[in-house]
Amino acid sequence: MSFRTPDPLHRLMLDDVRGAQKMLSGVARMTAMEGSRHLSSLVGAPVHLKCENLQRTGSFKLRGAYVRIAGLRPEERAAGVVAASAGNHAQGVALASNLLGVRATVFMPVGAPLPKVAATREYGADVRLHGHVVDETLAAAEQYARETGAVFIHPFDHPDIIVGQGTVGLEILEQCPEVRTILVGVGGGGLAAGIGLAVKSVRPDVKVIGVQAEGAAAYPPSLAAGHPVVVESPVTMADGIKVGRPGDVPFALVQEYVDEVRTVSEDALSSALLLCLERAKLVVEPAGASPVAALLSDPRSVEGPVVAVLSGGNVDPLLLQRILRHGMAAGGRYLSLRLRVTDRPGVLATLLAVLTVADANVLDVSHVRTDPRLGLTEAEVELHLETKGPEHCREVADALREAGYTVLG
Repeated sequence: MSFRTPDPLHRLMLDDVRGAQKMLSGVARMTAMEGSRHLSSLVGAPVHLKCENLQRTGSFKLRGAYVRIAGLRPEERAAGVVAASAGNHAQGVALASNLLGVRATVFMPVGAPLPKVAATREYGADVRLHGHVVDETLAAAEQYARETGAVFIHPFDHPDIIVGQGTVGLEILEQCPEVRTILVGVGGGGLAAGIGLAVKSVRPDVKVIGVQAEGAAAYPPSLAAGHPVVVESPVTMADGIKVGRPGDVPFALVQEYVDEVRTVSEDALSSALLLCLERAKLVVEPAGASPVAALLSDPRSVEGPVVAVLSGGNVDPLLLQRILRHGMAAGGRYLSLRLRVTDRPGVLATLLAVLTVADANVLDVSHVRTDPRLGLTEAEVELHLETKGPEHCREVADALREAGYTVLG
């Protein structure tokens, strides 16, 4: 494949990915491969984390964007490039264009996280906020391309993008030559297609597993139908893989090189993000944590050694705060209880003393004395507690029952 004159009909080969790797030398980092003792104990085999969240711009997207823009003809570069993205692709295109001296215009949704908008501007792109959903933003970018002649840089549906992302697969084989299973998040499919192409061309024995969020899983029905199908109104916290339709180019490669595509719940995604933060000390966005979510959901279903690709770490602080709360709840770190107690002075203090002995941290207390459902000498207490996990939750509830309290719910 010629990177200067990309042909979408060209059959991508390992040499294309190797050519992209040479092109990215000195541009994209070979990101770290970190072992996870906790995940290894769950899986029963070594688990390694491929940290693309530590890549320049915070995700793997720089790889494909740089290869795509570097392959433009001089007259195409002179016309500039345009992209549409809510975050990671925007930053990848902005930095790649800056490095190559190409003018970049990036359309982002009106509600895009402010840190991502600011970062894209700092990388040198002209950011234009348009639309409230990505489809509207995409349409605006395509119209801009038609009106100005700027080259539209698709986030996943182009051969150059795919071979650029495939360099992650070559690095995995170099850093973990004994790998038996690779898990990677899937949205449009560019990263999974590239990794599958690179890895299977060298090591066909390695299993490549794609992971999608249950609420935005377009690949399972598409693979079953044999062609890309649309999932209407995809819903997931993992905006990096929130894509309603697979790309035509990556779909064909996923069919050929990816062994299966699994889905994970929102609870699993938030628990995985929390695990990455607590155990691996890595800030990972929900899409990037999807491979870890798959391991948590079914740890004994994969053959090790395993590599989980953490594809990105660009998460808005406000969303991170909400996800962490959700992850703690899903992990049994919060406990909510309602108790019926006698309405007399000192009862609440006695109740709190029991919780102190049980080592439960009280977050909130609601003491109701005037509900018509209560007896004349009764009161109801609702407690929101922070605990150490599911076993501790049971211990706290048992301690309250042993102290004579009736746990209503």
